[in-house]
This record gives sequence, C-alpha cells and structure tokens, in this order.
Amino acid sequence: MIIDKYEDHPECCNQNKLLPILSNHKMNAYLKEIAGVCEIEKDLTFHIARHTFATTVTLTNGVPIESVSKMLGHKNLRTTQHYAKVLDKKVSEDMMILRNKMLNSNNDKIIKKAN
Repeated sequence: MIIDKYEDHPECCNQNKLLPILSNHKMNAYLKEIAGVCEIEKDLTFHIARHTFATTVTLTNGVPIESVSKMLGHKNLRTTQHYAKVLDKKVSEDMMILRNKMLNSNNDKIIKKAN
C-alpha cells in the first residue's frame, strides 16, 4: 500500500525510485514525532534504525551478512559488521544448523555403507 501510494509521486517518477528519499534531518524529525505519538522515551534516529534493521530484522532471521551489506549499500563488509552485531542467539542457531548437517551427512554415509 505504501509503494502504491508513492507510485505517481514526482520525485519517484523523475528518479526511478520506489519511495521518495528524505534527508537525514527530515527523517530524524519524523522519527522524533513518531516516538512522541507512541510515547517512546528513547531518541529514535535513522542511524538507530539501520542498526535495528541489520541486527534484528535481517541477521537474526538468517539473512547472510553479505546480503545485508548490499541492502545497506555498503561497499565493504567491515562497514556492515559495524552495524550488524552478531547476536549470541544467532551463533547458537547457526551451530545447531551445522550440527544437524553433520549428523545428516554421517547418516548418509552409514546408509551408503549398508547398501
């Protein structure tokens, strides 16, 4: 619905963008207004939003850091690592995935030997 809303927006049409691009100053002003309406005590900024997106939305849900880097428009993976703190929960989940792959691989080898 949001993308449809801005489909005919002059800035979007002229620059071939899905949404109009706001300055950091304007974006932070809107975020401050939203925080006030929602009674959020913390200062919300575009910078904090990028951290949250990188860590909570993408990495925690299994998106590879290389993809996150592209989404954030970074040329260097080290820049993304600054934004995307790897959470202990994510490390634990990744280790469980590896463990299951190793178990399945060993089971496949046992089955092949039995045949």
